[in-house]
Amino acid sequence: MKYISLLRGINVGGHNKILMAQLKALYENNGFKNVVSYIQSGNVLFDSSERNIDNLCKKIEDAIELKYAFHVPVDIRTHQEMKNILDNSPYKKILSEEHGSKILVVFLKSEPSRENREELLKYVGDSEQLSVHKKEIYLYCSEGYGKSKLTNTLIEKKLRISATARNWKSVKKLYELSQVQVK
Repeated sequence: MKYISLLRGINVGGHNKILMAQLKALYENNGFKNVVSYIQSGNVLFDSSERNIDNLCKKIEDAIELKYAFHVPVDIRTHQEMKNILDNSPYKKILSEEHGSKILVVFLKSEPSRENREELLKYVGDSEQLSVHKKEIYLYCSEGYGKSKLTNTLIEKKLRISATARNWKSVKKLYELSQVQVK
């Protein structure tokens, strides 16, 4: 089965540095097939016969911690889940090439509670839109994500869930790469 793994917090500000060639080799050394990395922020596509996502996440997290001596949270989506994420965007009317970096998908490790979602909504700015859909948050920041208070750290703190964000262009590219690999 084709999977897309999303690593949180690597190669950000010089911390938790992992070269993509080394990360690809780490996946291959752990028995994963057809491994492809995409950009330096920890996106890795791979094939595995394992069907338990939690087992896959743990295997990758443990392998990274063993090799690099730091913990990296890993989230995984399937090709079909990534297609559903693209299809379910509440911001289809504003999607365009120029807004591809202003729309983000925040991938959550699990579904947040209603109370925690309501707490997070208090931080949405006037120029922002936020929509929670199961294990994803769709976030539109018309002034750019860099000016938003809705940082990944704040989202994790308010939802009490591990999270990692990717801009719309990256989400689309990961889906396209997984589509090519699926054939």
